[in-house]
Amino acid sequence: MDNFIVSARKYRPATFETVVGQQHITNTLKNAIKNNQLAQAFLFCGPRGVGKTTCARILAKTINCTDLQPNGEACGRCASCKAFENGNSFNVHELDAASNNSVDDIRSLIEQVRIPPQAARYKVYIIDEVHMLSQAAFNAFLKTLEEPPHYAIFILATTEKHKILPTILSRCQIFDFNRIRVEDMANHLASIAGKENISYEPDGLHIIAQKADGGLRDALSMFDQIVSFSGGKVTYRSVIDNLNILDYDYYFNITGSLLAEDTAKALLFFDEILSRGFDGAHFIAGLSEHFRNLLVGKDQSTLKLLEVSEGIKAKYLQQSQQASVSFLLSAMNIANQCDISYKLSKNQRLQVELALLKMCHLPSVFNLATTPLTVTSADDGGLKKKPDTSATIAINGTPATTPQPVVNVAPPANRTSDKAPAESVSSPAKVTPVAEKPKVVMPTRSTLTPSLTGEIRTADGSVVEEEEDPYIKGDSREDFTMDAFLKCWDEFALKAKNEGKKNLATIFAANKPKMLRPYVFEIIVGTMVQETSFRDERPAMLNYLRSELKNFSIEVNARVDEQQVVRKPYTTPEKFQHMAARNPQLMELKTRFNLDFD
Repeated sequence: MDNFIVSARKYRPATFETVVGQQHITNTLKNAIKNNQLAQAFLFCGPRGVGKTTCARILAKTINCTDLQPNGEACGRCASCKAFENGNSFNVHELDAASNNSVDDIRSLIEQVRIPPQAARYKVYIIDEVHMLSQAAFNAFLKTLEEPPHYAIFILATTEKHKILPTILSRCQIFDFNRIRVEDMANHLASIAGKENISYEPDGLHIIAQKADGGLRDALSMFDQIVSFSGGKVTYRSVIDNLNILDYDYYFNITGSLLAEDTAKALLFFDEILSRGFDGAHFIAGLSEHFRNLLVGKDQSTLKLLEVSEGIKAKYLQQSQQASVSFLLSAMNIANQCDISYKLSKNQRLQVELALLKMCHLPSVFNLATTPLTVTSADDGGLKKKPDTSATIAINGTPATTPQPVVNVAPPANRTSDKAPAESVSSPAKVTPVAEKPKVVMPTRSTLTPSLTGEIRTADGSVVEEEEDPYIKGDSREDFTMDAFLKCWDEFALKAKNEGKKNLATIFAANKPKMLRPYVFEIIVGTMVQETSFRDERPAMLNYLRSELKNFSIEVNARVDEQQVVRKPYTTPEKFQHMAARNPQLMELKTRFNLDFD
């Protein structure tokens, strides 16, 4: 029985052309080889399984090929290529820095660098997982990496570039490997399935490619697993069952239930998902991704962002026409909030069910928001009915619709008329058409023209009266004398003193207000502390003055003017207030022991 070789090793690329999804790097390396412009050190960065070590080995094989092809590829037939493929080349050395990360390992490597290559042009050193080297190892490697012999080339590979010292990064040419696209990965799996005579479904290969998350090695490992599970038939159902992935149909069915506002069916679908062993967080994350795909499918320009097979894409396009953008955005927001609070909740299932119930009622909310305004009539017992279009008021001169007839009821019996007989009271009501209803024109800002006297006129010249301020209407603006104002001022100062606000009492007693213009006064204080205290008490003071003097136009402001006011030493209450602002416990001490100032 032959030894089984996994697909990740059996179909590992041997040339630059066969590398999947990294054309921007392979083209650069081939051009550098053809132009003889190779750097002394390369750094290959990127996630796992995207071809970093593979490209490093291909580069090491190609630069030592004695029969280089015109397209920049190795021939695969010369002695150097044969030795590399057999694994007994003396000019290519690989070092796993994850297990050989000490300074002694690097010193041993530096000793080997001094030996020139045997029957080859370059001596290549491939250091994998280079970020695992210790600080001392990096420092020992710096000088050799900066000035190696002309025949030595270093290729460093890492998945975590941020852990490498900047001094190492500055000595290397850095190549960033991308995650492999789902479409490229699915096509590569299809080619391998064709070589192995394995039947497959494109939807199944797309699921494997999506699950791999950009890593081809992971995709090939899952592919081998599915082939063993299904007996050589990679189908959509076998992939779903083996990889424990939620079927697309669940998300399509649940979204259909949400759009139809069928809460019972949505909850039953979620219960079935939980019974299959799936986690609620996994479901809500997949549902958010499903809504995102529906939103992407609503625009032709964003269809390329759907990384699914053609069959699944057709389903997305069909359902995206049924869901509005408002529904999708609101549902994504609800799902996102559920995902955030899921792990913190004690009842996690309730979190998901509550999110589904909210989504179910979104269509009703949007329909209610777009429903025309309705009125309630007292004659029909409070039933809602649409407004009569015949009674539409003409706005800005728009003519009203055709008027409806009105019922002309006869006058009461106690009124006499020389034209209407008395028996008209008992006669049936007559319907007479009305020639025309009066139009009510509501002026807009564009039709209002301010006059020079301050009046506002409409387009036809009529004057629009402005509403009066309720605070200055009638007796709310009574006149008062300065003596009456100062009397109220002193009363409020006494009130503040009785309430224990001695600092405020000092301000009101020492500073008399001056009138700047009718109903507007100003006091001058000497410090910022007094100004702050006055500003805090100003609302209560204005309320007192306005109510006592019956004038709601009174305004009193404070101003700090150190040039006009003689600087006074801080009073004892001011000192205490300043200290209490820094240490609030002083106020508590004063209150607890009922202390007062001397």
